[in-house]
Amino acid sequence: MSGYRENHDMTQTDIALLLADAADEVEIGIAPVQAVIRGGRRRRARRWAVAAATTLALAGSTGATLAFAGLPGVHADQVTPTVSRPLSAKARHVYEPQQTELARGTEHGKEWRVWVQVWGAPRDAREADRQFDAMKRMGLRPYVDKAELVGRSSYFSFRSYGDSLSLGVMFDTAERVDRLSGTDLQAAAVPLDEEPSATAPDRLVVGHVAKTAREVTCRWKDGTSTVARPADPSPGTLDGTALIRPVAGYPGGNWFVCVGPEGTSLKDAKVTK
Repeated sequence: MSGYRENHDMTQTDIALLLADAADEVEIGIAPVQAVIRGGRRRRARRWAVAAATTLALAGSTGATLAFAGLPGVHADQVTPTVSRPLSAKARHVYEPQQTELARGTEHGKEWRVWVQVWGAPRDAREADRQFDAMKRMGLRPYVDKAELVGRSSYFSFRSYGDSLSLGVMFDTAERVDRLSGTDLQAAAVPLDEEPSATAPDRLVVGHVAKTAREVTCRWKDGTSTVARPADPSPGTLDGTALIRPVAGYPGGNWFVCVGPEGTSLKDAKVTK
């Protein structure tokens, strides 16, 4: 599989287990924490798990983090400070995620789609139990136990192709998420129209970048490149093989998609503007 690899010692058994999980709806198990280089310092990356042993691609550096929103805040006026009423679980998208379609297209007469789900953080064990059950009904399985969902938001990105089962591309459950800046980039590459395997070309790249990023260049092993730019915000502009767009409920940055030519795989991806 393509991508940047560091300390990635997965065995064929590990890969087989991940493939089996991906084949069961979009149910995904625990993937190992990646040790990566960011800003010249060795540190633990977020547990962004990537389906079918596809590695996490990172570039640039990041320092700031952002606590997840959605908790009741304090609002002040010029007379008397007041506290807003707590948002309901429904308003926080605890049981029904916010979903954003990133891109879609047609390959060999079949439609492919890429989308992201954002689940709000449960506040207590009861909400966590209900969220876990809601995820299970959708065929999802976070890498943490249901009790550990309390105070943590979850993110899942998917790829579908034709009538085949959806493939989980990247996913995470965390108390807070890195706010990307500058040329920061986190991404994964998977096959567009095939199931992940040792021979399938990884030519669909899905990832996220800083909100200030205006251009992502994906370079392919055949020597060509694809440039993703911010999508037109108008409705009906999801068609395309190279787009950058915001995802509802995701505070860390914008997401992007690149699709490479048939038969090739990702060489690297960088923020170029």
